[in-house]
Amino acid sequence: MDTAYLDKLNENQRAAVTHGVGEGVPPALLVIAGAGSGKTNTLAHRVAHLLVNGADPRRILLMTFSRRAATELTRRVERITGAAMGSGYAAEALTWAGTFHGIGARILRENAEGIGLTPDFTIHDREDSADLMNLCRHGLGLSQTETRFPAKGTCLSIYSRAVNAEEPLAEVLTRHFPWCNAWEAQLKQLFGNYVRAKQEQNVLDYDDLLLAWAQVMSDDAFAAHIGGQWDHVLIDEYQDTNKLQSRILMALKPDGRGLTVVGDDAQSIYAFRAATVRNILDFPQSFQPAADVVTLDRNYRSTKPILAAANAVIGQARERFTKDLWSDRESAEKPKLVTVANEADQARHVADRVLAAREEGLRLKEQAVLFRTSSHSGPLEVELTRRNVPFVKFGGLKFLDSAHVKDMLAMLRFAQNPRDRVAGFRVLQLIPGVGPVAAGRVLDAIDIAPDPLAGLEAVDAPPRAAADWPGLVETLCGLKGWPDAIGRARAWYDPHLERLHEDADSRRGDLLQLEAIAAGYPSRERFLTELTLDPPEATSAQAGVPLQDEDYLILSTIHSAKGQEWKSVHVLNVVDGCIPSDLGTGSTDEIEEERRLLYVAMTRAKDSLSLTVPLRFHVTQQTRNGDRHLYAIRTRFIPKEILGAFDAFAWRPDGAGGAPSPAPARIDVAARMREMWG
Repeated sequence: MDTAYLDKLNENQRAAVTHGVGEGVPPALLVIAGAGSGKTNTLAHRVAHLLVNGADPRRILLMTFSRRAATELTRRVERITGAAMGSGYAAEALTWAGTFHGIGARILRENAEGIGLTPDFTIHDREDSADLMNLCRHGLGLSQTETRFPAKGTCLSIYSRAVNAEEPLAEVLTRHFPWCNAWEAQLKQLFGNYVRAKQEQNVLDYDDLLLAWAQVMSDDAFAAHIGGQWDHVLIDEYQDTNKLQSRILMALKPDGRGLTVVGDDAQSIYAFRAATVRNILDFPQSFQPAADVVTLDRNYRSTKPILAAANAVIGQARERFTKDLWSDRESAEKPKLVTVANEADQARHVADRVLAAREEGLRLKEQAVLFRTSSHSGPLEVELTRRNVPFVKFGGLKFLDSAHVKDMLAMLRFAQNPRDRVAGFRVLQLIPGVGPVAAGRVLDAIDIAPDPLAGLEAVDAPPRAAADWPGLVETLCGLKGWPDAIGRARAWYDPHLERLHEDADSRRGDLLQLEAIAAGYPSRERFLTELTLDPPEATSAQAGVPLQDEDYLILSTIHSAKGQEWKSVHVLNVVDGCIPSDLGTGSTDEIEEERRLLYVAMTRAKDSLSLTVPLRFHVTQQTRNGDRHLYAIRTRFIPKEILGAFDAFAWRPDGAGGAPSPAPARIDVAARMREMWG
């Protein structure tokens, strides 16, 4: 068998790829994969090596954190195995490849009848879940309390944190939502009603896909049945898992045999989603004997000076798997630490450097500007637009969050599951003359009908909607074939699009794009599930007409930039109050995560890295006396002891392009002040 593919790996990568292969079912393995160390390539080679050595391709489970990552891994495995075994093996091997939530949905559907579910359940996204939470909130009269009750989004966040972190409600409130402590009893009642409403309507929310799966795995016999489907379970980005996901994994392979997890504790930055770095830190000791650990510390992405600075930042962490990334890539250019007067100067400086790099031959797409939160890029966006620099921003409004796209998806969901009241409320109120009360009456009538769609046909039209009602009912009952159903739904919706939105033409383009996306899925159920669990994330904002070569600068939150790389990276607002965020300094764990966030930002850069430190920055929370600015200091994560790893300097706009230089002093104020007391 040709194993020439192993020759392309370095020593540590090869150790991870070949660990235990050919010796029966291998023991548990943890691969600590530093930034830019070839993590995805190593994981793909391990899957391919298992196949080459006789692993049953139908008994491999591969879980990633995005469907795109799973697709990319499949392609790489196909390329690797193609040379050694011929084509076709990877596609079969990775039929069980996807996200935790996607795999969970599939397992729940396939085992629905044995676990108290129906296989035609629909899945709510976050906004739909919040709307259902709000319906329950109103039903309990919690929207009419004398003192302010938490809003629907806050209620859902509390519920989600308690479920994913497996923490008691009281502890969640005390640690993360202390202003809601007084409402513990009411929140507990609300969450009970919310769960009952979901079950009555045959819907699962995002968290249920893990929670229900974990509940299934708590039964030893069922856990053995589910886990016995696979000889090998491989998990990517393990540092981003929460306690619920860890519990599922440990139940799948309680002895660790056949289990491989890959991740980097230094890149654990999703605590706000209830992820815990403890999962990866404690993994080796979770089994007897302890899991083997292989560390990938050779970085193929960044230059030596960039890695020296990044290692210095993460080297201050209180607890970590010790590793210092190293590289063969020489460079005389240290990362820049640039102090500017304010955010306006920061925007001017970054725009200057981006355009200068472009003139030197570096495309805009090869450059990125990263920031802690989406609002931090506001002044830069204005400056880029003024200079006619096109950009695409990641971490802002998602494609599926727009009203017209959600209307279309609600049509498809309601046709699939007419007991889904959130989808029903949205669809029915598209008809002129149908408000919440009339929509509620229709949905109540559907609920008691043995066949909901037949019940919809039998319902009398609301008096003020008689003209439009037959068309809606006919369309909903006729959404059968796929992907023809989405075209039919779009045709019905088109006149309502014109009525509801002034910019109907541009929104119509979004719906055509949605229809094109739908054509790539084999069924409506698969389309709705995967689009809910793995939606598009980018929004674009181009200054004027896009360039013919479609070149554009990347703007991104640091969280959205994880896993990406660019030749040149600028990081905004590297000051205390932004990195770390003033909301992320309440505990040692939070501060450590903020440190890792800066490390992730720095390790996105291949050739050039610049961190900017505005001495004065804008905050929208402070409105007293009209003063909305704070004076800042350099982030605590770059203390003076490691300043030598940076090229630190102050930047000021020149006289022509920015603020004029101050006039020479003519009065010695300092001397006069001393003389007052002399």
